[in-house]
Amino acid sequence: MTTFERQMREYLPVFQSTVANDIGDWVVKGFIDTYRNIYTVSVDTKVISKLIELMLFPRIAEFARLHGYELHLAEHQNHYPDLTLTGTDGQKIAFDLKSTYRTGARTVSGFTLGAFTGYFRDRDSRKNISFPYREYGSHYVLGIIYSRSRESIDERSKFRLC
Repeated sequence: MTTFERQMREYLPVFQSTVANDIGDWVVKGFIDTYRNIYTVSVDTKVISKLIELMLFPRIAEFARLHGYELHLAEHQNHYPDLTLTGTDGQKIAFDLKSTYRTGARTVSGFTLGAFTGYFRDRDSRKNISFPYREYGSHYVLGIIYSRSRESIDERSKFRLC
């Protein structure tokens, strides 16, 4: 196990407590506007993924500071990876956040891990990647798997357009 892996494993409880409480309930229950209207969190996976990212970014920045990594956020939404951590030795670590929901006791909807076209094949390419692929010493994915409540699934089916 690398030093980074050990550090990440030790920090996982911080990530967990950022998005859910001790019994697994989401910390964020909705959004509030300037008129104090509250909107529940959508069951849309893109909304949930973005919410998770927004909640975790400050904790990842805290992790980077704590362990002496320089943190680089992707400049564009469709660039790989979500974050680049650079160690004091100059080694770049690709760090991607992915989320999906459970579809059964041992199954999930799936993760989209990338197209692996341009930069994956041309390791010196800068297209859709923060730094050339060749510069990364390692690649990690923090996978977040969540459960959807029966109520949210039922609500979604009520409003589906056909």
